[in-house]
Amino acid sequence: MTAIQKGDDHKCGFVAIIGAPNAGKSTLLNRMVGQKIAITSPKPQTTRNRILGVLTRPKSQLIFIDTPGMHTTEKKFNVRIVKVAISALDDVDQTLWVVDAAAPDSNADQFITRRLGQKQYPLVLVLNKIDRVEKPKLLSLIATWQKRFSFKAIVPISAKTGEQVDELVSVLESQLPNGPALYPEDHLTDMPERFVAAEMIREKVFRYTGQEIPYSVAVTVETFKDRPQKKVVHIDATIHVERPSQKMIVIGKKGAKIKEIGQKARLEIEKMLGVKVFLNLFVRVEKKWSRDAKALRKLGY
Repeated sequence: MTAIQKGDDHKCGFVAIIGAPNAGKSTLLNRMVGQKIAITSPKPQTTRNRILGVLTRPKSQLIFIDTPGMHTTEKKFNVRIVKVAISALDDVDQTLWVVDAAAPDSNADQFITRRLGQKQYPLVLVLNKIDRVEKPKLLSLIATWQKRFSFKAIVPISAKTGEQVDELVSVLESQLPNGPALYPEDHLTDMPERFVAAEMIREKVFRYTGQEIPYSVAVTVETFKDRPQKKVVHIDATIHVERPSQKMIVIGKKGAKIKEIGQKARLEIEKMLGVKVFLNLFVRVEKKWSRDAKALRKLGY
């Protein structure tokens, strides 16, 4: 357990993590806090909510806010989640802009540039996925970005391998304001366990249905019963889709797909909770939920 220094030189602050969809923001958050608290998948726009992660060090506490991918959109559902990302910028001490160095999303990056240009934010640029970029290209990319903005720092990293992530954390730590820790030293996130469980289930739906299931999938946890005396948690969760054909895909032939999703999700939830988990999954059709304001509120968006 990390011992927190409580002197006048202790630092603490909030850091928003922004970037285009699929830039690697959630992978970076998980890497920095040392545990999986935000779900990831190859599909862009996997993150839909603001996810808070806490990294406590001997002389500092960094409170990260992982945000949904920022991009131009007209879809009601996507407009909502982009607003979630933008709203985080006014509540933090630093902004960490994550760019995919291997495959930049120029449209999304231009959108973010316009948004950031409206105000002065203390910005650190992260060029992610350098494990997939040759050094000459990376140096050229750094030079290009240096001309666009006045960044506090530009740090090339690989969130996947961990390369230079420690250096990035040190840069962020050096720029934090002085202040006491706001969370207990063993605190990793403020998200309820049932929320994280729902997210882990949704991640497995994305990962094990390939490209067959679009973003019209949501997960709600109906029951979360903790039985400490038996060291077991019973969870009933519902996977919401928009069409009967999607329901059949999630269930799979003779229930094989839903069984695989459940098994993989259960193992991750058990790792998070540290106890045995009984997980029951149901699939329900909620027609056009991603375009219905009432349904969006019902499902937590």
